[in-house]
Amino acid sequence: MSLRFYDTSARQVRDFVPLREGCASLYLCGATVQAPPHIGHIRSGLNFDILRRWLTHLGYDVTFCRNVTDIDDKIINVAAAEGVPWWKVSERNQRAFTEAYDILGCLPPTVEPRATGHVPEMIELIRRLIDAGHAYAADDGSGDVYFDVASYGAYGELSNQRPDQMEDSAEEGRGKRDPRDFALWKGAKPGEPSWETPWGRGRPGWHLECSAMATKYLGPSFDIHGGGLDLIFPHHENEVAQSRAAGDGFARFWLHNGMLRVGGEKMSKSLGNSLLIPQMVQKVRPVELRYYLGQAHYRSAIDYSEEALREAAAAYQRIEGFLTRAVEVTGEVAPAEGVPAGFAAALDDDLGVPQALAVVHGHVREGNTALAAGDKDRVAELAAELRAMLGILGVDPLSEQWAGGDAGLREVVDALVAVALEQRQAARGRKDYAAADAIRDQLAEAGVVVEDTPQGPRWDLRRG
Repeated sequence: MSLRFYDTSARQVRDFVPLREGCASLYLCGATVQAPPHIGHIRSGLNFDILRRWLTHLGYDVTFCRNVTDIDDKIINVAAAEGVPWWKVSERNQRAFTEAYDILGCLPPTVEPRATGHVPEMIELIRRLIDAGHAYAADDGSGDVYFDVASYGAYGELSNQRPDQMEDSAEEGRGKRDPRDFALWKGAKPGEPSWETPWGRGRPGWHLECSAMATKYLGPSFDIHGGGLDLIFPHHENEVAQSRAAGDGFARFWLHNGMLRVGGEKMSKSLGNSLLIPQMVQKVRPVELRYYLGQAHYRSAIDYSEEALREAAAAYQRIEGFLTRAVEVTGEVAPAEGVPAGFAAALDDDLGVPQALAVVHGHVREGNTALAAGDKDRVAELAAELRAMLGILGVDPLSEQWAGGDAGLREVVDALVAVALEQRQAARGRKDYAAADAIRDQLAEAGVVVEDTPQGPRWDLRRG
């Protein structure tokens, strides 16, 4: 099966053929940094991290651009409410987003441009649109510049809407010719941050920045544009309109991830149902949270629940348990160079992670059977393939990301637990079962779970 994705603009699955052979260019609408990230924000970054990892595995040279919107009405409002400069709000929340991506094992983007660093590119794009007859400066002296929706005949194609049936733009309109027109540039208001332009001082419109940054780093045409389903209209509709009206081919594929909901409602700060990353990783380990957020198909909605989170953590622990035992039996296991055909077919088919995970858990079941049978060769083979698959999903428990940080500490704990287990075995040898049970209970209280196996006792840290 060839690699294919569901393209929102075509409303069908299409074979992926890159613009440049062997290369893949990917733009993801990143954070608007008015607040710290909740797991709904990070789900998008995680989904496209898996996509980026799969493209890299397939041999593509991937250029991944994920932007930061660091100036926006919401940021200005938060800053005003707190009585601090707008840039303090942007900076602290940008750091929080970066930390959240790192905590959940997302690879850093090739480039992560900020809106405020690309005003010259935005001015140039506005000039091109005005010269082409697709934009105009308001004649009321406000400094606003608008995109002329009526001038672009393909407006509405991405979101599958007809312009004459659309609601008016929700943006304020000083000097708009048509209520549906949207702001490319917002004239300065008293006390707001602003930059000098030929049309007066002001700041970027939300949609303009992504077009300017995407084409600066990926070129006038690029392969994939990603983001949440909630961005299709108006944000992505406006992006494609202004870019193509200016003469750029822009994105050839549009991929949109589903929303993460709580009680059937979209997760948002305004609803009071946000689940922030630092709080979430107190409930489960970061790798288990990543597994939970990444296990569904990227286009599917997730309705968050504590029970579903616990089930995902337990499923991951079964994978981890097999790999831990496999290493104990066979020694160090390196990831295989390739992945099973079923796993590859699943990811080739519109990044089908649920089907790919079915292959993963099939390997775990077969591996446990091989362990019980003492078939070390088969255990080693399955563990190597498992590590390769989990690495693409970003959840390999033996990778440096998840295992390397506490390796030294685990060696110390292993030595201390070994002493306790020797004492326990000695107590059992002299039939002092009360003492043996007491040692096991003390270890359990400390978070060390002991399992008696035909090969002798083994231990692990209690999860969750």
